[in-house]
Amino acid sequence: MSWLWAIIVGFVLGLIAKAILPGKQQIPLWLTTVFGIIGSVLGNWVATGIGVNDTRGIDWTRHLLQLIGAVVVVGVGDWLWTSMRGTKQRERA
Repeated sequence: MSWLWAIIVGFVLGLIAKAILPGKQQIPLWLTTVFGIIGSVLGNWVATGIGVNDTRGIDWTRHLLQLIGAVVVVGVGDWLWTSMRGTKQRERA
């Protein structure tokens, strides 16, 4: 059941990260989910490192760190995806 939960959280965090990042990301939905999972794990790792991974009540700091991790991983992952595929067709304003 924990794998299903990780996929759901990764999917949601990946979509939120794509909404936060400017422009249109070129990565497919499955890769957005994978990057969201990686960002979530990265955020949990940082939260554990600073001692806020398990608090009473809702772990707002941990959730914020997970979202920041997802934004970073989705941003870097999208850049790498477009660089490798050669489909860098972003709108420049």
